[in-house]
Parts: sequence; C-alpha cells; structure tokens
Amino acid sequence: MLNNSEVVFCIVKLILGGIAAFFAILLWSKNREAAWVCVAAGAVTGYAGIVAELLGRLGIPLADDVLLPGTSLPLLPLAFIVLPFAFVIAAFVLMILKSR
Repeated sequence: MLNNSEVVFCIVKLILGGIAAFFAILLWSKNREAAWVCVAAGAVTGYAGIVAELLGRLGIPLADDVLLPGTSLPLLPLAFIVLPFAFVIAAFVLMILKSR
C-alpha cells in the first residue's frame, strides 16, 4: 500500500496532470494545427498513464496479462510510457518541418 509521502505525490501528480489534460483538451478543441494536437494528445495520454499507474499501485490491475509479443513486458504500462513522448516528438518534428 501507499505511505503518506507517496499519497501526497500521487495527489500532486493527479491534480497537475488533470489541469494539464484539461487545458490540452481545451486547446485541442480550439486549435486544429497538427503539432498542437500532438502536444495535446501527449498531455492526455500522459495523464492516462498517471491514472493507470495509480490504479495499479492501489491493487486494481489493468490488463497486466497483455504482453508485448515475444517479450514479457506488459503492453499497457509500456504504451503509457512511450506514447506521450512519441506525441511530443511528433509535434517537434511537425513544427520543424513547418518552419522550413
């Protein structure tokens, strides 16, 4: 189970991640530029990863038996680690290509 300091960190991550996801969704609805949509998608998937991690730490399993083919890595936690960074990388690439 979680100790007191871990609970505080989880609450801070949930609050700040929720605020970031909220503003990302607001931006997403106002701006359809591909780079900004990628940034917003990165924020939303990052928050989903925070929620999934917290649920796992509380003992609620989320598809832990679904593994990356050919490995013993659980697919969902790996996706929540990779996807936010992939979206931000795509946004940077799109911004660089747009500025040329």
